[in-house]
Amino acid sequence: MTFHNPEYLFLLLLLIPVVFWYIWEMQKSDASLQISSHRNLAQFPPGKKIKFRHILFILRTLTIAALIVALARPQASNSWRTQNTEGIDIMMALDISGTMLAEDLKPNRLEAAKAVASEFILSRPNDNIGLVVFARQSFTQCPLTIDHAVLINLFNSVKYGLIDDGTAIGLGLANAVNRIKDSKAKSKVIILLTDGSNNCGDIAPITAAEIAKTFGVRIYTIGVGTNGIVNIPVPTPLGIQYQQIQSQFDAKSLQNIANLTGGKYYNATDNTKLRQIYQEIDKLEKTKISVQQYSKKEEQFYIFSLLAFLFLLLEILLRNTIFRRIP
Repeated sequence: MTFHNPEYLFLLLLLIPVVFWYIWEMQKSDASLQISSHRNLAQFPPGKKIKFRHILFILRTLTIAALIVALARPQASNSWRTQNTEGIDIMMALDISGTMLAEDLKPNRLEAAKAVASEFILSRPNDNIGLVVFARQSFTQCPLTIDHAVLINLFNSVKYGLIDDGTAIGLGLANAVNRIKDSKAKSKVIILLTDGSNNCGDIAPITAAEIAKTFGVRIYTIGVGTNGIVNIPVPTPLGIQYQQIQSQFDAKSLQNIANLTGGKYYNATDNTKLRQIYQEIDKLEKTKISVQQYSKKEEQFYIFSLLAFLFLLLEILLRNTIFRRIP
């Protein structure tokens, strides 16, 4: 938190002599009463009003302090700056078709891919990373960014059903290429993760790979899942039912895409293997990139103004009820 007018905070120093004055006055204002003996006074403990008699002064002091802080205009800020750092530009293309709900990876292919990809993103704090998702169509979930907290939040919001079902690998790949092609980074990488073969879309995967090669983009392809019979949950009026399907993906096509662009093809048959694949990709070389950061501030003075009002209201209420003085 920052302050637009921090000089007003010096007014808080005025509260120090006010506190000393209050203590001095309280010492002088102690009432006295002459009695013949004080032996029986011990059985009469001080009343609650006496114990809490200083609360009115405390509330008045808090009111003044809150008003001074409000005058200083506290502001919540996201501080950003321009700097040079080491990194590469990475665009992730994630298949979110229905078969990604298969549970040969735990809890399913899609959630396993999201979890491991999030770990990968956190391990590369200096990289520009973005996310494209695809099924029958494709769209950009997050453009290239250095703000990985935002990216992971968007990653976690990805789920099956955002797009009509299907597997348009070519469209997803072309979308990722379009997002990264104008990058100034020396090293540009796309990580394509899918569990199927291209069965829709107007762009063939190999055509998208040739476009990527033209722009100097390397593509690492990951075929996720096991070949064979897998269970896929299907919602029904009676609850979740499981349907068995034949799982297979076009490994040859994925290999050709990777080889054409100078990347590498991987097959992730379980969570451990998928994590190992991302760890291997993590060894990519780095190059200098420029990170442009901005500053955004939000006024917070109204919070302290409200506190000052509440403290003053409470003081007035107590002064005229519990601590009311009778002339």
